[in-house]
Amino acid sequence: MVTLLIAVGAFVGYLVAYHTYGRWLSQRIFNLDSAAEVPSRQLRDDVDYVPTKKEVIFGHHFTSIAGTGPIVGPAIAVFWGWLPALLWVLLGSIFIGAVHDFGALVVSLRNRGQTVGEVAGRLLNPRAKLLFLLILFLALTLVLAVFGLVIAIIFSAYPESVLPTWISLPIAVAIGLYARQKDASLLWPSLGALAVVYGCIYLGTYYLPVDFNAMFGLKSLGPFPNSVMIWTFILLAYCFVASVLPVWLLLQPRDYVNSHQLVLALVLLVGGVIVAGATGRADIVSTAPAVATSIPADAPPVWPFLFITIACGACSGFHCLVSSGTTSKQIETETDAQYVGYGSMLLEGGLAVVVILACCAGVGMGKFDRDPATFTAGNGYAYTAADADGVPVTGRAAWHARYNAGAEGAWANFKLPQMVGAFVEGGANFLTTIGLPLGIAISIIAVLVACFAATTLDSATRLQRYVIQELAGTLRVQPLTNKYTATGTAVVLAGLVAMIPASAALGPGSGGLILWPLFGATNQLLAGLAFMVTVFYLWRRNKPVAFAAVPMVFMLIMPAWAMLWSMFNAESGWWWNGKYLLFSFSVAIMCLQVWMVVEGVLLWPRVKGVMEEALPPLPAAAPVTASTGGSN
Repeated sequence: MVTLLIAVGAFVGYLVAYHTYGRWLSQRIFNLDSAAEVPSRQLRDDVDYVPTKKEVIFGHHFTSIAGTGPIVGPAIAVFWGWLPALLWVLLGSIFIGAVHDFGALVVSLRNRGQTVGEVAGRLLNPRAKLLFLLILFLALTLVLAVFGLVIAIIFSAYPESVLPTWISLPIAVAIGLYARQKDASLLWPSLGALAVVYGCIYLGTYYLPVDFNAMFGLKSLGPFPNSVMIWTFILLAYCFVASVLPVWLLLQPRDYVNSHQLVLALVLLVGGVIVAGATGRADIVSTAPAVATSIPADAPPVWPFLFITIACGACSGFHCLVSSGTTSKQIETETDAQYVGYGSMLLEGGLAVVVILACCAGVGMGKFDRDPATFTAGNGYAYTAADADGVPVTGRAAWHARYNAGAEGAWANFKLPQMVGAFVEGGANFLTTIGLPLGIAISIIAVLVACFAATTLDSATRLQRYVIQELAGTLRVQPLTNKYTATGTAVVLAGLVAMIPASAALGPGSGGLILWPLFGATNQLLAGLAFMVTVFYLWRRNKPVAFAAVPMVFMLIMPAWAMLWSMFNAESGWWWNGKYLLFSFSVAIMCLQVWMVVEGVLLWPRVKGVMEEALPPLPAAAPVTASTGGSN
């Protein structure tokens, strides 16, 4: 029953927060105005700047920010117990993460859709702009490398997810073209596409799994070639194409379909939680420790690492890039910003809560074996871990069986299949309580993870293109101001980082995963710096800033503390253990961050009530027309 109460309490709490704290921010702090000019109309080009209905842009924004972050982070963090993870997700998403995303979106909206890095140059000074853009460049390089590997490993571990994930792409293009030509709504075509995706889940589960390991005799990781490396290259090539296409052609319809997929999957998961919780089949209290008394030997301390391990489900610096990079260029009316910016983060927090329940209570419902030998056409993968009487292992034994498989070395090597597997396994257990076969349940959750990770990956490529172009303009590197050259540079750099080998035995595509600990800290430092931009925006306008300044300080201190611990702790510090790649990235990012904070501290006393320099006037242009069908 506690499992059910947690789920219901969390979603009720998010609804209350949206209509109270979110409304206060919208009306009293940012003073959103439905009549205000927005970048999508000021600079409309029907490629990046496209006025878009809030339901459609919500789908893009949410699916872009909700990649594997709210899944992998909580799946790892429950090592410390489900209670600390749950509290950080609930409080962090309402008072920190949603404020961060909302603030970055509004500031960008009022600066012609510029990224937070570009805006920092006017709110602080030109040096701050360059520093912020360099931090964004490093952070996005890590995002592209890590998330490319994440999806590649998901495809390798769950071959049934490949067909339904890729089939959504040509369908999305067809929907975009149809809506553009017919001036039609995306709703019904999107629901039809969702039906096709679920049909392909059935096909992928029972008839058409795309398994490179079985097809070509490869290993997931190992000497050249391996399936993770091949999938990474395919994904990055796709990202190049997707990130230069007009947003109405692929990005908007695909994200809209994915948003419906998430809603359906969440409804199924919550239905499973309700049934499992009400019947007593799922009991988080008896299954997993609320506060762990013993953790893996190589795990860092819960404080401050909880706050960088769980990022996207509570607060993530990457979100400020989505808010100011793509979403602000598509918002149709300024008052839509609360719905899109604040609301999306709360829904992501809800997803993270479900992940915590799945990784604890759901896993405790039973442990099953994914050995192909146990697969049957009638039910898919079967429960095979049983006691002497043939009863499946459940409760705390099942939870420890799952986490012991991934615990040893998880922090040092980041065993992604085990971490994602905890959510897939636990979520599938929930779905079986409402009558879904286990094989189909596994596929639904795996496709959910893969689709959102892919959405984040190509959105990040587009964002990195913007950053490279802004850096090139600032540093006067003319060739990189071209969108194709900038995108190619982003993809090639990500591929090089992703292919770093951890060892000769594991081969290319393995070493990039050692960047995950650095990614977490860098991502959260970025959130602190984005808060700084919002705080200066409000400070110059004599607005209250405490609600944003406190989270700003918190999000600067916690990840810096975690990064310093990772660099210099006596047992596993990167410096003492010869992990010079991680150490070098860390030093560069820490120096840039400290420099920018110093710039902010020196400027702070002089700018209260002093408006920044105005943007130059827009060139004369033809009158703006109404929204097109592709954005309805």
